Amino acid sequence: MQLINHSLAQFIAKRSKVNFSFEFFPPKNQEMEDKLWQAINRLQNLNPSFVSVTYGAGGSTRQRTHQTIEKILTQTKLKPASHLTCIAASKEEIKQILENYWQIGVRHIVALRGDMPASSPNYQLHSQGYRYANELVAGIKSITGTDFEISVAGYPEKHPEASSLQADIINLKKKVDAGAGRIITQFFFDAEVFLRFVDLCHKNKIFVPIIPGILPVTNFKQVQHFAKMCGTNIPQWMFDMFINLDDHQETRQLMAAVVATEMCRILHNYGIDDFHFYTLNRSDLTLAICHLLGGAV
Repeated sequence: MQLINHSLAQFIAKRSKVNFSFEFFPPKNQEMEDKLWQAINRLQNLNPSFVSVTYGAGGSTRQRTHQTIEKILTQTKLKPASHLTCIAASKEEIKQILENYWQIGVRHIVALRGDMPASSPNYQLHSQGYRYANELVAGIKSITGTDFEISVAGYPEKHPEASSLQADIINLKKKVDAGAGRIITQFFFDAEVFLRFVDLCHKNKIFVPIIPGILPVTNFKQVQHFAKMCGTNIPQWMFDMFINLDDHQETRQLMAAVVATEMCRILHNYGIDDFHFYTLNRSDLTLAICHLLGGAV
């Protein structure tokens, strides 16, 4: 018990060094709009490094993403980062989108290849577009008159389409070599998975900041679906922990806060000071976790 208390005391002493960023998605209707802005208004008090707004498969939320970004710029002091995918867009369209973002004050892009549209299983890449995220990063860097900060995605357990983790790391290095300055990871549920990933990146001469993506478990069935889509492993202990809690929201929330906070505490003890939260446009659980980690509410 004395060792545990010592560890906790060290963590509390270091809490002020923790930085946060948050991901939101553009709302589809007024009810979702209200929910999003309730979350933004509550979480902005944590002074996040930036907030990102997602971009639907095949650019399906382009207009709503732009509207959300513009509203964040005009109604808050937050620094928005717009997700941008190259699926279904020509290079000229991408150029116009980026120039428009630059004009309204966006200075940070999360550059992604993007998911193939689920409604089009035989979808073909745009003949005049970028094929991969590293090409998109290089394209962003080549646009005259702009100097965007660029973040890219990393997969601690490899991208579902990659042949191996090492092959995925090689592709990740291409994105960094093209000009990306930050890696934001897909979510994971084992701190060792992230630490091994960082070590492998370093061995492959990738030295830009690598930010762990944290997904609080608001709905375990939903998390199982997300994990299957992106190739994230859910440890057996999580299944055991959340079993039979679907109808017990308050208990589930408490468990989720403990799980996420403990993983962040472990990572922080290994020198990780930045955390990116996938909020799903909800604030309560993320706010509680950040407060436990040292954020002022």
